[in-house]
Amino acid sequence: MQDFEMTIYIKADPLVVWDAITGDEGSRAVMFGSVLRGELEPGGHYEYVGPGEGGDETVHVYGDVLQAEPGAILQLTEHPGPIYRENHAELTSRMTWRLESAGIGLTKLTFTNDEWSEGHPAQAETAETWPRVLSSLKSWVETGEAIPLGS
Repeated sequence: MQDFEMTIYIKADPLVVWDAITGDEGSRAVMFGSVLRGELEPGGHYEYVGPGEGGDETVHVYGDVLQAEPGAILQLTEHPGPIYRENHAELTSRMTWRLESAGIGLTKLTFTNDEWSEGHPAQAETAETWPRVLSSLKSWVETGEAIPLGS
């Protein structure tokens, strides 16, 4: 299995894209209803928290912040939430959001999901899931409307 990397261009300034990635409204719109909670500074801990079965607040993904520079880079370790796997703490990957100005009002966003632990069950879904999430982010930033992600 391979690492995942995708570059897209979003018609917005890098700080606007950063706010969409890290803010509650944008995160909820494109990350399956989850919001990003935690300290976005190196060494901090984060969680993507959203509705679970029965509507309960559930930790879907969690990890540590490796890099966080508003408008430039967000790099996180990733573990699936405890509800998904008993060995969730052993399963890990790295997510990197790189934002660069590509002209006035334009951001080049390169997203990478790599450094997968052996046997991580989400790796097989990455090639399908991330393009949908990133397309939804682009749509949400540019139009205020995310694309349907399904279940």
